[in-house]
Amino acid sequence: MLRPSQINSLKYAAGLTLTSVAIGVTGFMTIEHFNVPDAFYMSVITVSGGGYEVLRPLSQAGRIFTSFYILYNLLVVAYLVSVITTFIFDGELRKIFKMYRTDQEIKRFSGHVIICGFGSNGRKAYQKLLNNSVRVVVIEQNEQLIRQLSEGYNGADIDGDGVPGGKIFYVFGDATLDPVMEQAGIGRASAIIAALPKDSDNMSVALSARALNPRLNIIARASEKTSERKLIAAGANSVVMPDEIGGSHMADLVVRPEVIRFLDLISGLSADKLRLEELSFQQLRREMQGRSIRELDVRSLTGANVIALRQQNGTLVVSPDANYCPAIGDVLLVLGNETQIEAFEVRYRQL
Repeated sequence: MLRPSQINSLKYAAGLTLTSVAIGVTGFMTIEHFNVPDAFYMSVITVSGGGYEVLRPLSQAGRIFTSFYILYNLLVVAYLVSVITTFIFDGELRKIFKMYRTDQEIKRFSGHVIICGFGSNGRKAYQKLLNNSVRVVVIEQNEQLIRQLSEGYNGADIDGDGVPGGKIFYVFGDATLDPVMEQAGIGRASAIIAALPKDSDNMSVALSARALNPRLNIIARASEKTSERKLIAAGANSVVMPDEIGGSHMADLVVRPEVIRFLDLISGLSADKLRLEELSFQQLRREMQGRSIRELDVRSLTGANVIALRQQNGTLVVSPDANYCPAIGDVLLVLGNETQIEAFEVRYRQL
């Protein structure tokens, strides 16, 4: 990833070169009365040190100007060579090509999730999505984190839980800016997670994302309770407050520890993980559609349990009646260990 100092060096070198040519053109036109094409030719052969034929003998003033002009250009060329050499030996050209290829790959993404900010919350969200085979694009403007992403995290275990992270697709920039979001494919994304440290920045992300993609599912992080209502008004579908959740979690470990340990099993925070999966009526195999929960017989056939059902009207039914027949728009919530859920997926989900 190009560092800001390296970008500035490139700009500075290009600026010095153009300034040098401009000085040469002006000097040769003023002192030697060359026309513009001839003055440009003289400037270029002087800057490049090419040693091509001089158009005509120079006056004394012209020779003095050219002498100082050559000395000035020795410094310009030396600086330009040092910048180019740094790029070659530091592998920056390779990194630029790699970034270009990444951008081209992102342009082909559709239905992916964008994570704004790769701090502790962003990394955890990334790992969870990766474990569920969701394609993710990260937006981050911290140079150090980007370097870790591009050099250290690709194919590595990102948060130390023993799960390889795979290739990370990222965009370097400020997530509150529309061009950066568009580079991450905001128009084709299915969801965005605003996990930036400042609530005001997450509001900007929500506002911009909603304007760029009205159908987008926006999940925003908040530090202050007062920000929750503002984030919803800005377009967020859901607001998560990690500090408040953490405090409540610690208190619940005191008053109902076994409940929390069970929830940790579902959330994956415990070594013996349980998995909570959802299956909509439309995803159910056709031969299974129209059957009651009793007739589906999920527990006997897979070991998993149907613990809840969300109906089309939004009503959540816990421990649904065994005689209930799921209908269009309903979503089954199934709980089991990894093996049981895999068996459930194979038997009940449409291929």
